[in-house]
Amino acid sequence: MFTRNLRVFFRRYSQTCTFRTSELSPAQHSENQIGLFYTIDKNLCKQLFGHGGLPKSYMKQTKTFTETTLMVRLPALDVINCIKNTDFDKPAVRYVLYGEKGAGKSLTMAHLLHYAHEQEFLIVHVPWVSEWLRRVPRHKEMANSPTKEGFVDLPLDAAAWLLHFKTQNQTLLKNPDLKISKEYTWSKRESTSEGAPLLELVELGIARVKYACDVIDALVHEIKLLSNNKCCKTFVAIDGFNSFFYPLTRLRTPTKRTVSPEEVSLTTSFLTLTKNDWTNGVVVVTADQLAVPEDHQESYLPKYLLYKKGFEHLDPFVPIEVGRYSEREFLTCASYYRDRLWLRGPSELEDELKFTSACNPYKFMELCAPL
Repeated sequence: MFTRNLRVFFRRYSQTCTFRTSELSPAQHSENQIGLFYTIDKNLCKQLFGHGGLPKSYMKQTKTFTETTLMVRLPALDVINCIKNTDFDKPAVRYVLYGEKGAGKSLTMAHLLHYAHEQEFLIVHVPWVSEWLRRVPRHKEMANSPTKEGFVDLPLDAAAWLLHFKTQNQTLLKNPDLKISKEYTWSKRESTSEGAPLLELVELGIARVKYACDVIDALVHEIKLLSNNKCCKTFVAIDGFNSFFYPLTRLRTPTKRTVSPEEVSLTTSFLTLTKNDWTNGVVVVTADQLAVPEDHQESYLPKYLLYKKGFEHLDPFVPIEVGRYSEREFLTCASYYRDRLWLRGPSELEDELKFTSACNPYKFMELCAPL
C-alpha cells in the first residue's frame, strides 16, 4: 500500500514539474519557461484584476481550478525584453498585440500588467474599451459634458475606472512625490489645490461622480507631467483599443442620435495618453476582432482593425502577434487540464482535440469543458 501511494505521489510530482514553473516573477521569466504555467498570488490578482482585465470565461475557469495561473508565452517575453532595454528618456514606445480570436491577447496583457506592477510602474489600465462604447446596459447613464461642448460623459463608467486605477496603484499613490501641478476648480465650492496628492484627485472623482470624466482628463495631464519629470514610470495598457476608432457606438442621445467615439470624453482622454509626446512610459494596446461588430471581423491585422485614423495615431508602433499554441504549449496545457481534471479520457483524445481546436487556446478550453 505504501509503495503504491509513493508511486502515485511521484507520478503526480513529475506531472507537476512538466507544466509548472517555480519562477513566479515575470521579470525573471525567460525562454526556458516558455509554455509553463506560473501562479499569481490571490491578493495580487484581486488588486490587479478585481475590477476587470481577465476574460470572463477564464475567470470561471480560475474558480473551477481554485487558482489563477498564466502560461509564459513568447509574445509577453518579447515585450518584457523590449521594456528592459528601453531608453525611457525617449518618447514612449507603443506596442500593439494582435492575433486571431481566442489566441490569448488579454492574458498576454495580464502577464505584462503583472510585470509592470512588480517593476513599480504607475499602471493606467483599461480592461475593455467596448464596455464603454458597445456593451450598453438598459439604463446606461449619459450626460452632456459641462466643460466640453458637443461631448458626452459616461460618469458612472468613469468613476468605476478611477476606482480600478486606485486599486491597482494603491501602494504607489502613497508616494509623496506624486503631486498635482496646478489647481483644478470643479464648482464654486469644490476645487483641488496645487500640490495636492494625486490620490486626492482620484478620490474626488470617485466620490463626486458628476466630475469623474473631467477628473480623468486632469489625471491624464498630470500623469504625463509626472512621467516627464521622472517622478514615476507609467505603463499604459488598453484592451480592445481599436473600438475607439470604429465609426459608431451603441450610445444614443435623448433624440436617438447615434454617438460617435470621438464625441465621448473618455475617448479623448485615453487617446491623449497613447500619443508619444511624453517620456518615461510604455504603451501596450490590443487590436481585437471582438471589440467591433461581427460584420467587421474579416481580418485580425492591426491595419484593418485600427482603421486609417487609429493606425496613423499609433504610428510608429511595434506589432506583436499572439499566435496559436505551439506543440510544446499545447501539450503543457493538456497536462495542466488533466491535473485540474478539466480534461479526462485516454491520451489519444489529445490528438483529436489538437486537430479540432487547431491549437487555438480558447477553442481548446471550450472543447475540454464537457470532457
